Amino acid sequence: MRKYLVYILLTLTTVPFFAQKTKVSGVVLDAITGETLPFVNIYFVDTKIGTTSNLEGNYVLESYYASDTIAASFVGYEMFKQKINKDQSQEIIIKLNPATETMAELIVLPSDENPAHPILRKVLKNKEINNREKLEAYEYEVYNKIQLDLNNITDEFMKSKAFRKFDFIFENVDTTGQKPYLPMFMSESLSDFYYRKNPKQEKEYIKATKVSGVENESISQFTGDMYQKVNIYENFLPVFGKSFISPISDRGLNYYRYYLIDSMFIDKYWCYEMQFTPRRKGELTVEGTMWINDTTYAIKYVEGKISKDANINFVNELTVTQTFEQVKDEVWMLTKDELLVDFEVNDKAMGFYGRKSTSYRNFVINEPKEDDFYKSGNINVADDAQNQTEDFWKSNRHDSLTKNQAGIYEMIDTLENLPIIKSYIDVIQTLTTGYKVWGKIELGPLFSIWSFNDVEGHRFRFGMRTSNDFSKMIELSAYAAYGLMDEEIKYGFGTRFFITKKPRRLVQLIYKNDVELVGVSSNAYNNTSVITSLRRNPYNKLVFNEEYRGTYTREWFQGMTTELLIRNSQFRPIGVTTFNTINTDGTITPEMSLTASEVAFNARFAFQEQFLSGEFERISLGTKYPVISATFTYGIPNVLGSKYEYQKVRLSYRHKFSMGIFGTFNYEFEAGKIFGSAPYALLEVHSGNETWNYNETAFNMMNILEFVSDEYISFHAHQHFDGLFLNKIPLLRKLKWREVLTLKGVYGRISEKNLAIMELPTFTSTLQQKPYLEMAAGIENIFKFLRIDVLWRLTYLDNEYDGIKVSQIGIRGKLQFNF
Repeated sequence: MRKYLVYILLTLTTVPFFAQKTKVSGVVLDAITGETLPFVNIYFVDTKIGTTSNLEGNYVLESYYASDTIAASFVGYEMFKQKINKDQSQEIIIKLNPATETMAELIVLPSDENPAHPILRKVLKNKEINNREKLEAYEYEVYNKIQLDLNNITDEFMKSKAFRKFDFIFENVDTTGQKPYLPMFMSESLSDFYYRKNPKQEKEYIKATKVSGVENESISQFTGDMYQKVNIYENFLPVFGKSFISPISDRGLNYYRYYLIDSMFIDKYWCYEMQFTPRRKGELTVEGTMWINDTTYAIKYVEGKISKDANINFVNELTVTQTFEQVKDEVWMLTKDELLVDFEVNDKAMGFYGRKSTSYRNFVINEPKEDDFYKSGNINVADDAQNQTEDFWKSNRHDSLTKNQAGIYEMIDTLENLPIIKSYIDVIQTLTTGYKVWGKIELGPLFSIWSFNDVEGHRFRFGMRTSNDFSKMIELSAYAAYGLMDEEIKYGFGTRFFITKKPRRLVQLIYKNDVELVGVSSNAYNNTSVITSLRRNPYNKLVFNEEYRGTYTREWFQGMTTELLIRNSQFRPIGVTTFNTINTDGTITPEMSLTASEVAFNARFAFQEQFLSGEFERISLGTKYPVISATFTYGIPNVLGSKYEYQKVRLSYRHKFSMGIFGTFNYEFEAGKIFGSAPYALLEVHSGNETWNYNETAFNMMNILEFVSDEYISFHAHQHFDGLFLNKIPLLRKLKWREVLTLKGVYGRISEKNLAIMELPTFTSTLQQKPYLEMAAGIENIFKFLRIDVLWRLTYLDNEYDGIKVSQIGIRGKLQFNF
């Protein structure tokens, strides 16, 4: 369970901006006599960056904070100004003309402009310069501490009979805040972080990690700094998948009001204190205060918390504080980063605090590493990272633990043995995985125990697999199913085992003899669950598949995975499915079965994708970069009963990215072609969906087996607006509903050669006339967990199934939990 709790504290990495130093050098001369002039003031216009010429009249002026003009002034001489090239080194000879006029009277009038705005403009002007990614390279040591606390604890809970013998744990309850809280989980890590600008590389080496109650390197990698950074210099601050508008966003004046409160010394730097508040309710904004250095206009300190009415779920409060130091001339680096999140389902229920405290030190600036240094991946965990002694931690922590924090590790071991805690963890694990752990075996998946289709009738399925207590390197699994209508037993068994975990090399062997949809594939909807039994059409386009399958998966490096698959499948048509071979004389011969032997190779690349891993399963945390996949399949003739020879090629490209205030945009393109000869059941059966549950990967208004192609191109596009429009309506703002639009399409055809092999079912057709298109408009976050879509089918409106035309309009729903 704890790996899911750690997961919610992860934030995304930053987007770099680059800037270089501007250097101007030369000599200052009297324009009339040609004599050198010492002690002349030379500076960048509209900045506080300047220097003076030396005794020989020479000067050097360099800064990241340069403007596009330099000026020189000296008593008795006219002002000198000249344009320069920023981010370059250049030589300029300054020639000052003696003054010939007296100074005119200067009258200063007050300005009607908000005094905070000129300061803000200079902050925005210097954003790229003050962002640490301007540097050629940097490195530092980072200490990171994450803590989860159960909060809103009531007296009734503490006096529960379940804790009667363990009431000593409540001695750690802290009542100093608004809500009493009990520390429940903590992790610490110590790592070295490296950055290089050209070419862009990041690497973190986690030297030590300590996670209460968890022994999992996959979790250890997320306790470092790589995935927990919020960069105030970004236009948007990614928090729990939402893009909050930074108070120093380029468009900050459109979303915030700014107030100049005071000016004072913060440490040794004179700073302006500026307060920022949201202009409107319901937007993803923050409110707080920042201190801005008066010379470099860098952020010295910022504290902000998300707006109370921001459209985000389960978060009552989120506060971020960041402290920056000038670790080298004109180099500002983050030295302290703190995050506090108050999670709650409702005001009266118990929730928990999530706290992250990160400190940085031992900075090394502009000393880049060689290329070979970065080849081992961007996150590396030392082999002994989880085995460091307490003396090591006492010597290397950037700050000491509080009394409560020091007792968490010991207390967690006690809590894990409490029956009430064990039951709570067991329920959470069962709901999230679908399996009930029972010693060395796991029973499940529970959601597939009962289902219904028109061939088997009521279907009951019992499955099990070995648990991690049995082995963390090999897993055995088996299941059996029985339909009350067909009175046949279906079954399957298999194993998967690791050759090595580093790198990930996994072998899987499976045998099954079961009912499935025609053309079922990895992205097809699961046909053996409770949800799939609720359908708008009869569930009868099925085959009985006896299959032997073996796969070998290898992860070559972070983000690059390949899979080799070998399988033999024998399909027997059942329900309304038919395999009618077309003879050369035009007659039809019904086939009792169809056999295919295949070998397939898949390569998938997702740059910087990270996973939260169990022993066998792992959850992708995604990547901000596109995901590219390519698959080649060869149908082998005359092997184990197969008689068709063909080659399949499939390419896909998908990407999910933030659009700031406009939410997130997901899109996917896929193209495929089949060479050789194959009957319709072995071609591309486009994924339809006949359930009432919305399926993002399928065409929800398309029937099962409605369209088949041997070459095709398809696209999916989803725009999640995250309440951009509904938040503007006062009566709907409190509901926190969110808008989503979807457009999907596919276009393809079947060659005459393949059409002549086997007769298409009466309810199946090709896409040769025009593309299939459908669109949807929906509302997400209804009651925080429900999505409802209204869908429109735009083409092939005259198609029929069982004498009834397809529907043009439909409604689908989906359960989903998002922040």
